[in-house]
Formats: sequence, C-alpha cells, structure tokens
Amino acid sequence: MRMMKNLIGIVAVGFLLLGLTACETTSPKGMHVHPKVGLNTLTKLFEQKVTDDDLGGSSHRAADSMIKKAGARLDTQRSIAAASFVNIDDLSESSSFGRIVSQQLASRLSSHGFQIIEMLLRKSVYIQQQAGEFLLSRELKNISKEHNVQAAIVGTYAVGKNSVYVTAKIVDSASSIVIASHDYELALGPNTRSLLLAE
Repeated sequence: MRMMKNLIGIVAVGFLLLGLTACETTSPKGMHVHPKVGLNTLTKLFEQKVTDDDLGGSSHRAADSMIKKAGARLDTQRSIAAASFVNIDDLSESSSFGRIVSQQLASRLSSHGFQIIEMLLRKSVYIQQQAGEFLLSRELKNISKEHNVQAAIVGTYAVGKNSVYVTAKIVDSASSIVIASHDYELALGPNTRSLLLAE
C-alpha cells in the first residue's frame, strides 16, 4: 500500500514538471522571457521603429491655425519676421530642425499673402522669462522698427524620448504680446532626430 502511494506521488510530480516545461518560452541564450510575453511579441517590440511624421504638413497646418486665430489682427500690407525656433531648455540654441520649421511656417504665411522677412538667427529671439512669457530680443525689435514689421513668427521645441514638442507663436513685435499660437507633437523619427542634432 505504501509502495502504491509512493508511486502515485512520483507520477504526480512528473506531471507537474512536465506542465512547467510546457509553459516555458524558449528565448535566446542569456535572455529571460516571461511566459506571458512570448518570444514573438518581444521580437516585434525590438523591431518597432519610430517613423517620421510629415514635418512640412505639420508646419503648414500650424501656420493655417495661427492665421485663423489671428484674424484681422494681422495685416497683409505689413511685414512679418520669421526667426529660428529654439530649444526650450537653452534659448540660445537652435538647430536645422528649428530653422526648417520656421522656414516652413514662413512659406505658408507667404502663400496666404503675407510679406515675410527671414531672420535665420542662430541666437535666440528670446532673452529672458518674466511671468511665464519670453520677451523678444532687442535685435528683433530693432529689425522690426527698420522694416515696419508688425509681428514675428517665433517658437520653441522640447525633445522627448519618442517625440519632439513644438510651440509656434506669432508675437506682436512692439508689445511682445502673443497674437496666436499653436502646439503640436512630432514623432522622433530618424530624419527629425538628425535635424535636431545638426547645428
């Protein structure tokens, strides 16, 4: 009788071990894969790549949005300056990304009949932050007086893990008051990342 009980115990342990082996997911040497994840799912995660968004289309939509918001406050008979967008963490830093976004916005405003003065400045158009607002630089204000500029296209960007966050603004050149603004997000794909790294 005791022998029979021992035999039943051994068989039960055998089935238990067999069940555990069946649940184990095979994985590359040295890599532990949770059974619920599975190797196929893990492979797909590794193979996932962030693809670029339509940078030009996003810029044009931002421009259209700001033109609509600004309405009659913008005069097509007076100039608008376009300054390079800058890094929110360092207002003296721009990049190829900051310059091309500014150019694309300016291009769109030009197609709507606005006169654009380009200002491809490496230095920031902002000088300091007061009460949550960035003030326009003296250089931009001086150019505005010389060319009868009514407003400036300015902006900042912040780089996240998988996205870059852009804030575009049309700012009154005399008072530094924001006439219109537009926030948007772009996927941090290889082309966008390359533009951000290029000075």
